[in-house]
Amino acid sequence: MSRARPIIAIDGPVGAGKSTVARALARELGFSYVNTGAMYRAVALAAREGGVAPADADLESRLGPILESIRIAFDGERVLLNGRDVSRRIAEPEVGDLASRFSTLGAVRARMRELQRAAGAQGGVVMEGRDIGTAIFPDAEFKFYLDADVEVRAERRWAELEARGERVSRAEVLRQLVERDQRDRNRALAPLKRADDAVVIDATNLTVAQVVAAIKVTIERKTSPARA
Repeated sequence: MSRARPIIAIDGPVGAGKSTVARALARELGFSYVNTGAMYRAVALAAREGGVAPADADLESRLGPILESIRIAFDGERVLLNGRDVSRRIAEPEVGDLASRFSTLGAVRARMRELQRAAGAQGGVVMEGRDIGTAIFPDAEFKFYLDADVEVRAERRWAELEARGERVSRAEVLRQLVERDQRDRNRALAPLKRADDAVVIDATNLTVAQVVAAIKVTIERKTSPARA
């Protein structure tokens, strides 16, 4: 498929800094930014508000009407669920945990895949998540896998929650993160993994600016004509 502008896929585990990096990169390149994790969180929130829980016996049938009618949009930093700003609510740890659980369902992944492909089909987009380079856009022109030490990721996640006024212990954040990692990597459908042709960046000791710079260097090297 030929696109006028490329798709940049950034995958990696929770807390690696994907959202911050992808947002900054998109801003510098003049591209659109799509946070697929926020989309799954929006689904989880909609399900919770509709009284649907992961343990429900008829889970997929109960989720059906929600998935069919759901509308998710991005307005700058805001995430809109059916026209309502849910940016703060989907950042709650409980919603993140629900999103991880619902993301194992085929019906949820199919609907999200449809929405995500539509969002990035024209190119000129930086899209981040767990399976962008492997399942959503395996033909993306640029693929990156952003990782970091699990304790560093937990510390960053804890700091984000504290900054929003949410009181949770570092130990609990680390426990939840390790559990999420295991669930995301071992799910049957589109598990978290590095695409074979993805460039791996270890962000453990790097700032956001350094990660963005490294990505831009890789893109420039690949797109610049070879010098004689």
